[in-house]
Amino acid sequence: MTELDPISIEIAGNALRSIADEMFAALMRSAYSTNIKERRDHSTAIMDPRGRLVVQAADALPIHIASMYGLMQAVLARPNDTLEPGDLFVANDPHVAGGTHLPDINYAMPVFVDDQLLGFVCNIAHHADVGGMAAGSMAGGMTEIYQEGLRIPVVKLFRRGELQQDLLDMMLLNVRVPRERRGDHFAQIAACRLGARRLQSLVQAHGRAHLLAVFDALIDRTAMRLRTAVASIPDGEYRFEDVLDGDGAGSTRIPIRLSMQVRGESISFDFSGSAEQVRGNVNVTLNATQASVCYALKAVLDPELPNNQGVLDSVRIVAPAGSLLNAGFPAPVAARAHTCQRIIDVALGALARALPGRVPAAANGANTTAVFSGVDPRNGRGYLYLETLGGGMGGRPGKDGKDGVQVHITNTSNLPVEAIEMEYPLRV
Repeated sequence: MTELDPISIEIAGNALRSIADEMFAALMRSAYSTNIKERRDHSTAIMDPRGRLVVQAADALPIHIASMYGLMQAVLARPNDTLEPGDLFVANDPHVAGGTHLPDINYAMPVFVDDQLLGFVCNIAHHADVGGMAAGSMAGGMTEIYQEGLRIPVVKLFRRGELQQDLLDMMLLNVRVPRERRGDHFAQIAACRLGARRLQSLVQAHGRAHLLAVFDALIDRTAMRLRTAVASIPDGEYRFEDVLDGDGAGSTRIPIRLSMQVRGESISFDFSGSAEQVRGNVNVTLNATQASVCYALKAVLDPELPNNQGVLDSVRIVAPAGSLLNAGFPAPVAARAHTCQRIIDVALGALARALPGRVPAAANGANTTAVFSGVDPRNGRGYLYLETLGGGMGGRPGKDGKDGVQVHITNTSNLPVEAIEMEYPLRV
């Protein structure tokens, strides 16, 4: 076993974080769509050989932790599959590939050193359209996932470094504005390749065994730090509940009920008693529920805590299969962020009862999305503009909440007016 000291862990850990940050910047600067290059609706991360999250980019979206971790579990669960240098996986499906909704397309590349697996570099980006019944792939009224767009299981887009052109052609045939989508795919591919090169260079400086030990240490330290913070919460059961106004397909006042239980360093969030999955597309997969709860807990107890596997493994989530918060096939999930925001409000409500004076009031509790599409009269080509509208924060202890900002798990920018008018036939 490699011996580590705190200084060497920090040096290697910061180097890993800088790789994730560089991947994030490269993806943003290479992307074609404004949803990525301007709004920054993407994330990057490094995983260990077991698919555990080691580091995430500083500007990554909290909700994306769910998809990247889910993808890795789906990749490693593939039977009789051999990982080889140059392979590159792509997936988006929430029901078979660990995704949370179809527009978020995940990429993962195994990184090898002397034919030994070191880990994976991953990224995720929200594509402005993945096909389906409506432009933007997130309209109300969808009642099954088939209506939401192209479903991609875990597949190799590159095998041993060779592009599977027929697979790419199939993906682009099923989406609107394929030229833009193609550019975003290749931006994600480039970000993975960059991360792999940087990680291989880091091995030359530190050695494979040392880096693997650092992976473990970073995760273990995060878990220990979170457990210590949890121990500061008085033992007990804390309940809170709220409702979604509706699902866009007939259901109204959809309940989300939580029992948060604290015992020493252990904490669990039990959503038993919440609604069954609904016809509309506000359903949530379990990994998205997990990411939402972990975000809320981290934000209250230790905002600077690294977002890695140590957080995910330290929090127990209970949500019955087939429920709103652990939806099963063929449930539609395109608008899952609406529900995730409300999950966070409910988790914060329970935490407020445990820790009075430390938790803000509920935020806008939604993730409103506007989509404009058509034919650009300036060039005769199709266009598609997607924007999510920030609603603002709840009041904080001793301060007002901030107005007109994205909150909690979204963490994206709005599209500048100049970019809107340059890219689209729109005037603000």
